[in-house]
Amino acid sequence: MQVRRNAGRWECMEEQQIKKIIYGVKGRVVIKLESGAELALYRKEIRSLPLEEGELLLREGEWIPEELYRKILTSVIGIRAKKRALFLLEQMDRTRQQLREKLERSGYPAECVEEAVAYAERYHYIDDFRYARHYICYHQQKKSRQKLKYDLMQKGVSKDLAEQALLEVFDSDERQKIPQLLEKRHYNADRADEREQRRMYQFLQRRGFRHEDILNVMQKC
Repeated sequence: MQVRRNAGRWECMEEQQIKKIIYGVKGRVVIKLESGAELALYRKEIRSLPLEEGELLLREGEWIPEELYRKILTSVIGIRAKKRALFLLEQMDRTRQQLREKLERSGYPAECVEEAVAYAERYHYIDDFRYARHYICYHQQKKSRQKLKYDLMQKGVSKDLAEQALLEVFDSDERQKIPQLLEKRHYNADRADEREQRRMYQFLQRRGFRHEDILNVMQKC
């Protein structure tokens, strides 16, 4: 924190000191700050700033005013994070958690990640309930209700939303799915040895089907 005199009074200004500057490929510049934060910028983004600000960012040991730091987060990296979020969602549908994790792995600051996720949610580019419904429709012929619920929660869908989506979409008898899956794998109870039976049982169990349902159907196939 630096103390400066402004209009006859002293005020405290939060500043960030540049500890190290790393020049990467394709014009990428990573500015490491004393606080531990990092600003990953591109040369064209730096050039888009007023000359004095751009030159300041490329000098190790300099102090970045809080106002400039926030400006970079919101007007430069923040905008890029939103564009990146939309690009990721064009490739495939994702949950709120999946989008957040993907942006974090790309190196965006936490503030930019949260704003990008909120932006995508605000304009309905992401919708966990919609995602859950689509996921159930696509996978319910080969997974049990319990397995679908578990998978959705692992992807960041809340328990309540997962259960609500299952109530609305999941409409088939789980016991009818088992013989369908066994038939696809050419399972025959009369010809299967103990090893094959164990392998098929484990296959069905991993998909969340109940122990008694698996055994009952396997004995009849």
